[in-house]
Amino acid sequence: MKPDTLPTKQKRTAPALIAALLAVYVVVPLVFGANNYIMSLVIASLVIGGIALSWALLGNLGGMVSFGHAAFFGVGAYASAIFSMQHGVPVFAAMLLGGAGAMVSALLMLPVLRLRGPYFALAILAYAHIFRILANEWTSVTGGSAGISSIPRLPTLFGYDFSSRVGNYLVILSIVLVFAAVYEMIRRSPHGLALRAMHDSDDATRVVGVNNTLLKAMMLLVSSFMCGVVGAFNAHYINFLEPDYAFSALWVTIPIVAAIFGGYRTIAGPLVGAVVVYLIDQLVVKNIIPTGHQLVLGVVLVAMIIASPDGLLPLVRKFMRKKNAAA
Repeated sequence: MKPDTLPTKQKRTAPALIAALLAVYVVVPLVFGANNYIMSLVIASLVIGGIALSWALLGNLGGMVSFGHAAFFGVGAYASAIFSMQHGVPVFAAMLLGGAGAMVSALLMLPVLRLRGPYFALAILAYAHIFRILANEWTSVTGGSAGISSIPRLPTLFGYDFSSRVGNYLVILSIVLVFAAVYEMIRRSPHGLALRAMHDSDDATRVVGVNNTLLKAMMLLVSSFMCGVVGAFNAHYINFLEPDYAFSALWVTIPIVAAIFGGYRTIAGPLVGAVVVYLIDQLVVKNIIPTGHQLVLGVVLVAMIIASPDGLLPLVRKFMRKKNAAA
């Protein structure tokens, strides 16, 4: 690679990045801010996108396919709700504590890191079921199957009400963009290089002194923190929690579909996939097929895997390169 290649690439992408940030932070609220239904769908898609991003980080860098991210989502949601309601912790601080709570739950899962492939996926799925049972049985803290209601909404800061639809949108958008930036920093770091090398040969990286288990544990903790904060935000957004919702399998299946559809080996792919998949499902497919409309997601995912195994974004980039070459 020539020395000026990277700076030139950065110069080309900077205007596009600025335009995209202006669009999501300014244009979306201006155009759709008065439409509570549309804003609710966009917020829900970003929640799914945040989970998909955390799942993709673990799968892409950690090399681990997880079916148990509902555990991190639910623990983060309950931890934030409990800290804010029972201990008077400010909501935004409680959300960070929710992420920390999810990390604690991930620490309990560290023994399964020695498992590989479907064994790891099934083991971490079992943990998610265990946490759901605990939430149901620990009634003195979680409220049991009756759940927790009247969870504090996002606060008003500097005169701006973040509990409004636009306020919630700006908060979850900022959360997922910060997490995307962290993901990119990790990917470009020496640890990220070692993690990507592990995909080619786990044994070879261990021979040259790379502590594979430690790196995988780090990715599990980072992924759990991300998912926990997203779950905490969702708890304060909907103001209600109960175990079957907080630990629902939907917090695993839809984000996985979104991440694979958008391209889980890219940074933006899981976010773009979540927005596209969820909005199309809710605005188009649901109106055509009210019952069982989510079955279409499976068909769409299979079609995408056949057409482009790497996902939507790589397919778009390939198309744009061909178009530019033809021009």
